[in-house]
Amino acid sequence: MMAHEQQPVLTSETPARPVRQVPAGRYARLRRHRRWLVPLLVVLLLAQMAAAMVTTAVQQTPTIDEPVYVATATDYLREHRLRYNPEHPPLGKLLIAAGVAVADPHYDPSYTGSQGQVGRHLLYASGNDPWRLMLWARLPVIALTLLCGLVVFAFARDLAGTAAGSAALALYAFSPDVIAHGSLATLDLPAAASVLTSVWLAWRARRRPVLYLPLAGAAVGAAVATKMSALPAVPVVMGLAAVSAWTAHRPPPPFLSRPFLSRPFLSRPLPSGASPSGPSPSARAVLRRLAGRRAVGALVGAVVVAVVAVVVVWAVYLAVDPRLRFLPAEPVPAVHGLRGRLVELLPVPRAYRAGVRVQFGLEDLPWQGYLFGHLYTGSLWYYLPAALLVKTPLGLLALGAAGAVAVVARRRLRPAAPYLLLPPAVLLAAAMTGSRDFGTRYALFVPVFCAVTAACLLTPRRRWAGLLTGALVLWVAVSSVRTFPYYLPYANEAFGGPAHTHRLLHDSNVDWGQDLGRLADRLRERYPGERVWLVYKGSGVPSYYGIRAADPRTVPPDRVHGLLVVSDSSVAKARGRLAELIATSRPVGSVGRSISLYQR
Repeated sequence: MMAHEQQPVLTSETPARPVRQVPAGRYARLRRHRRWLVPLLVVLLLAQMAAAMVTTAVQQTPTIDEPVYVATATDYLREHRLRYNPEHPPLGKLLIAAGVAVADPHYDPSYTGSQGQVGRHLLYASGNDPWRLMLWARLPVIALTLLCGLVVFAFARDLAGTAAGSAALALYAFSPDVIAHGSLATLDLPAAASVLTSVWLAWRARRRPVLYLPLAGAAVGAAVATKMSALPAVPVVMGLAAVSAWTAHRPPPPFLSRPFLSRPFLSRPLPSGASPSGPSPSARAVLRRLAGRRAVGALVGAVVVAVVAVVVVWAVYLAVDPRLRFLPAEPVPAVHGLRGRLVELLPVPRAYRAGVRVQFGLEDLPWQGYLFGHLYTGSLWYYLPAALLVKTPLGLLALGAAGAVAVVARRRLRPAAPYLLLPPAVLLAAAMTGSRDFGTRYALFVPVFCAVTAACLLTPRRRWAGLLTGALVLWVAVSSVRTFPYYLPYANEAFGGPAHTHRLLHDSNVDWGQDLGRLADRLRERYPGERVWLVYKGSGVPSYYGIRAADPRTVPPDRVHGLLVVSDSSVAKARGRLAELIATSRPVGSVGRSISLYQR
C-alpha cells in the first residue's frame, strides 16, 4: 500500500479533536499583565542604565573637556555673558548649568585666563568640592540620556512594534559608549539625542505634519545649538521633512492613479476620466494640481524646519545674554575665502559665526592621531569607522547591519530607510573629513541610530528572528556589564576587550583623564611612601587628590627610580625620553584601564 493511501481520511462522522477552551477572564488577565509588562521592562532597562551612569559619574574625576563646559555654564549663570568656549553653542552648557545652579559653586568672574585655566580654577582653587560640583553638572546630561532612551523605544516601536522597541531600548541602554558619554558633563550625547529626536519627529510627521514638523525643526535646532558638528543634520532633516509632508497628502483617487491608468482593464468598464490609452486631459490636469499641491507642501515642510531651527538658535543665545554681547576671552581666528563668505551668510548670532571660525581654526592645526599602534600627524579618513568597529559591541554591530538590510529589503519598512540610514551616514561622512582623530564621541550618533535600526530585524515576526535578536541583545548586555564601571575604555571581544583598547586607540576612546581619583586611591593603598613619577594627560590637578609626584621627563633617566605612572594616551604617543623610560621599566598594573604603572 502506498504511503498516501495510509493517511486517515476525515469524514463528517470522524470525531473532531477537542479544542481546549480558555476562559474569557484568563484572556483579560493575560492582556492586563502584558499591558504592564512593557512599561516594567522599560523602567528596568532605564533603571540599570541610570545606575551605571550615576556610579560612573560618582567615581570619575573631570575629563579634559568637562572643566571648560562647567566653568562656561557657571559664567552663563552668574554673568550672563558670551565669553568662554565660543566654538560650541550654549544649549548643552545651559543644560549643564541646571546642575551647576543646584551645586551653587563659588565663582570669581574677575579671574583671567584661558577657558581651560578658568575651569581648573573653578574646580580646584575657588573653595569648591570638585566631586560634588562635577556630579551635579553631570546629572542633567544623565537625565537627558535616559529621555533619549524613551525616544529610541518610541521610534523603534513606531517602525516595528513593541517587541522591537524593547529590543532597541535594551541595545541603547547597554551600549558602553552611550553610558560612558551620557555620564559626563559634555555635549556629544545631547547633540546625538537631539538629532535622533528630530528624525523621529520627522517620521511621525508623515501622519500629522502640522504638529510634528515644527517639533522636528525645534529638535534639529537644539542639535545645532549644542554642537556645530550637527550642522550637516539640518539639510538632511529638511529633506526628510519634505518627504514626510509629501507623503502626508492623500493619494489621488483610484481612477486617477498611475497603476490604474497604465494597464488596459478589458474586463471591466472604464470610469469617466480614463481611457485605455491613458488619462484624459481633464484627468491629467487633476494629477498636475495634486502633484503641485504635494510639492508645495513638501517645500513648506522643509522651510518650516529650517525657520524653527534658526529661531531656536537665536533663542538659546538670547537666553544667555538678551543683549547678545560677545566678548571672547581668547582671539577668534579670521577665516578667508569661500569658507569665510559662507560663514557670514549664516542667519545666526555673531557669536555663533565666531564659533564656526574657531572650529575652522582648530581644523587647520596639525593634530596627532593614534590607530592600531600607529602614531601619525594629521587624520585618516577611515579612523572613525575603524574606531567604531573596536568600540561598538559585536551584537549591536551584527544587529545593526541586519536591521539595515531588512529596512532596505522589506517593502513595508522601505519608507523608513532614508530616516534611519541617511542621517548617520551624512553625519559620519562629515565627521570623517575632520582633522581631529580623538574618539568615537565625534560619531556617538552611530550606536544611537544603530539601536533603532537593529530592532527592524524583528518585523518578519519569525521565531528565528526573535531568538537571534534576543541572543545578540543578551550578548551586548553581558559585554556591557563585564566592563562596568570602566565604560570609557571599552573595546569589544574581537579586539581583546577593554584591557587592550590602549594598544589600539587613544584619547577619549581610552584615557580622558577620568581616573585621577582612582590613581590616588591605588597609591595610598598599595604604594604608601614610595617615590612617584607621573605623566598625566587630563584637566585634573594631581596635588588636590593627594598625589605627590614629579615629571620624569625633567630629569636624567638614571635618576628616575620608584613608581612610574603614565596615562595611556601618553604611552601611545611616547617618543624620546619617555619611550626610553617605559622600555626600561617593568609593568606592574593599571588603574581604570587608562593609566599604566611601571616599577623602576
